[in-house]
Parts: sequence; C-alpha cells; structure tokens
Amino acid sequence: MSDYIVRAISTDGLVQAAAICSRELTERARQIHHASPVATAALGRALAGASMMGNALKGQGASLTLQIKGGGPLGTVLAVSDAEGNVRGYVANPQVDLPLRDDGKLDVGGAVGGEGTITVIKDLHMKEPYVGTVDLMGGEIAEDIAGYFVESEQIPTACALGVLVDRDHSVKAAGGYLIQLMPGAGEDTIAKVEGGIMAAGPVSAILDRDPDPEHLLRTVMSDFELKILETCPVRYKCYCSRQRVERALLSLGADELEGILREQGSCHMTCQFCDAVYDFDRQQLEQLAADARKK
Repeated sequence: MSDYIVRAISTDGLVQAAAICSRELTERARQIHHASPVATAALGRALAGASMMGNALKGQGASLTLQIKGGGPLGTVLAVSDAEGNVRGYVANPQVDLPLRDDGKLDVGGAVGGEGTITVIKDLHMKEPYVGTVDLMGGEIAEDIAGYFVESEQIPTACALGVLVDRDHSVKAAGGYLIQLMPGAGEDTIAKVEGGIMAAGPVSAILDRDPDPEHLLRTVMSDFELKILETCPVRYKCYCSRQRVERALLSLGADELEGILREQGSCHMTCQFCDAVYDFDRQQLEQLAADARKK
C-alpha cells in the first residue's frame, strides 16, 4: 500500500483531523541516509508531522519546513513538505545509536534532546515567510508539534507519531495523526478526544496491524461520527536539480569558485536530502566563475 494522508472532520464540526501512513517514504529516507534505528524513528516522525502540516497549506507552490534543534546527539532534525504533503528531510548525524529505553523502545527523546526549539517555517509565496519558534517539550517530536500549535497558533492539538523499526532495521510501520479542536469545542469534546486517544494505544501498533490512515483515525476518534474530506497520496520527494546546484555555486561568488578551482580543480555536490551527486569538472567551474564575475 502506498503512503497517503486522510483528512476528516467530525459531523458536529468541532474537531478536524488528519492521519498519515508513511512507511514507504520513511524507509526511503532510511536508505538514503543510512540511518540507525533511532535516527530513522526521529526522522520518520518529523517527516510524517511535516507532511500533514504541509498538506494543510493548500497554496500552489507553498511549502513548510519543520526544524528541531534539541541539543541531542542527532543534531538538527529537518523535514520539508510541499503543499501536497510530499516530504524530504535529514538528521545531521544519522548514524547515532543509543541504548533502548527501560521499556524497550527507541530513545528518540534522548537522541533528539529536550533542550532546544522547534521551528515551523511556512512559505506561502508572500513577502515574508511565516516563522514560529517555541521551546521543545521533550524531544519526542509529536508532543513538540502539539506544543507548537498550542503556543504559536493557539490551536488545541493532539498529535501522535510512530515509527516501528524491524529487526533488519527496515521500517515496518510509520505514520501518525493530528487532531485539532475547532472554535466552539467544549470540555465534553476534549474529554471524548482524550478518551479515544487513551483507548487506542500506540499509533505504531495500530498501523502495524492495519496501515490504513482512515482506520487509524476511526480508531482514535471512535466516539465521533467522521466525514472524510479527502485522501492524498504522498511520497519522499526531493526537488534538487543540476540547475539549482549551479545557482547555489554561483551564489558563492567568483573568488570562492576560483579558490575551489585552485585547491581541488573540480567539485562534487551531494544533495543533503537525497542520494543525488552533481559533478562539476574544471571547465564547468571555470564557466561558472566567469558567469559569477559578470554579475
């Protein structure tokens, strides 16, 4: 089954929700970055969260960046989504490994770190992108995303994200959900949401049994009548190209490019999001340096 997002709203209009199955795109990220199990879990959670958040933008060409800096050994965790929910991302130190927690689960919070910030950047093609930064709540990522919505956008939110890594380190299940209260939701609605979440249990276990995100939503929101609004296929998608890399090299300026020519004679540029490598020989670098000199 391919990855996709399901969006829904309760028939009383008081709760909106999204859920994602992201096993394939998380496995793709693991393969690209040769990630350890705990790095795979952290990046997979960030990719799933960013995908659901980006998919909610809907603006043509809009994008959303989710950046987590927790001070842990993984370093920066970054995920970027387009307006359809297609994502790409990386962790700074993907080979980091940590002992399992006492409960036998991957120590994502310890790997990410809990002393730092989560930043959301929404580029809606206006004059300036929207940037919101709040303190992390622990580095487990799902609760940090929920905290961002509450603090930065004043939207009461419940978020759960999970990645189940198999014994061979491949991704067995991945995904999550975002549940948000609409204006007018009262204590009884909150109690129903909280009760459903508690009864449902871990999201990775639900997706392992059934990778359908609609089933996940209906399990967690069992006390609500749901109207499914849309389903959207998503995948790991990088937008890098040789033209973009050339522009990046041009932005270094002629002096920097001529320095690379003197010291290396050529250069190999690897995209930080995917496994694409772009080679530039001496003649190509000379041309770029000449073009930069003209500007």
